[in-house]
Amino acid sequence: MSPKRAGAVSVVHLPRSLAALFPGAPRRLEVQSGSVTEVIDDLERQVPGIRNRLLEAGPSIRTHLNVFVAGQRATLETLVPPGTDVHVIPAVSGGELAAARLPRPRSVRGGPGRWRG
Repeated sequence: MSPKRAGAVSVVHLPRSLAALFPGAPRRLEVQSGSVTEVIDDLERQVPGIRNRLLEAGPSIRTHLNVFVAGQRATLETLVPPGTDVHVIPAVSGGELAAARLPRPRSVRGGPGRWRG
């Protein structure tokens, strides 16, 4: 974690996959509280280049990432109160639509508890 910083701070938790792109970067960083945009600006000062990994042109949060402030999904305008945890979480793909493409299971021979094949 970064050294203690003056003023109102929050803690950002980065996923291992993102922190690995910045050798030596910690997974937990103290940042100045404000909006999510201001938090990302502070992250950029501490870990140059991270903004480009978090934001798309516009700016907007990249579609494959989610940002949570105090457990609630956030936008760039969301306020980050002092002492709040901010989590950057990679989006998870798959689920119901992916399951719909899976082959149907074969029928069971002999009923419950019997050999399947």
